[in-house]
Amino acid sequence: MDRRKKIRWKIVGCAVGLSATPATLIVGAPSAASSPAAALPDPRPLGAKVFRGWALDTCHAPSLETLRAWSGSRYGAVGVYYGGRGRACPSQPNLSVSWMRGTRALGWRVLPIYVGSQSPCVRNKNKKHVPIGDKPWSQGRKEGKDAVNRAKALALKKRSALYLDMEAYDQWRTKCAKTTLSFIRGWNREVRSHGYFPGFYSSAESGVLHLEQAREAGKHDLPSVMWFARWSGKASLSGEPVLPKSAWHPHRRIHQYVGNVTETHGGRTLQIDRNKVDAPVAIID
Repeated sequence: MDRRKKIRWKIVGCAVGLSATPATLIVGAPSAASSPAAALPDPRPLGAKVFRGWALDTCHAPSLETLRAWSGSRYGAVGVYYGGRGRACPSQPNLSVSWMRGTRALGWRVLPIYVGSQSPCVRNKNKKHVPIGDKPWSQGRKEGKDAVNRAKALALKKRSALYLDMEAYDQWRTKCAKTTLSFIRGWNREVRSHGYFPGFYSSAESGVLHLEQAREAGKHDLPSVMWFARWSGKASLSGEPVLPKSAWHPHRRIHQYVGNVTETHGGRTLQIDRNKVDAPVAIID
């Protein structure tokens, strides 16, 4: 997803809702949506701010001047890499509370992306230096807490969606898949316990397929929102082959359908990925 980690194979490349009341916000509290087989509720009555439309993501958060120039484009949301030790672009000179508020003032929505530790069997060699360790659950919880703290530092309020970026991995390798899933579930558990919606990004034929199998197997502590990468060139939120139409629905999907393209609007040029969105975004204080 980061510019420097895009490679060709990415082309092939449960969700529990937050409680509506603070008293039952603690993760693990029983609810109708706590069963993976149960239909998920519309996240909006649970406090989410849902955006429906087109989004871009790019390695460095664009300047406000660039976003202003792009206001005439079809895009209405921007994905930004705000935290995590696995980011390809850890230096983000534009990211600040004032940037977040300026983005909101310009009418843009924000999709916050956290690139934490990566699967031990990650395919991208540029991500092998940040593997999940031998205590994946506790590591996931620790990084989930970091994701929340960094979100708060950028004035992102509770009920915002925070997206964990897990690059494609060999999910058929049993031990590796178990470690990776434990980390993801721990991250989700921690993020959700603080009142945020945990989202998940990965390649459709890798992490997304793995999470769908976990949902079908009855696993808990799964993402609230699914962001799947399949660079087909055709945007489709309901036509993803590895996801049943009832999974991560309604208003809980993002499709990254094209990657590494260059566009110019208002005299400003960016290299971006294109996304179609019907999902929760950040709520900026």
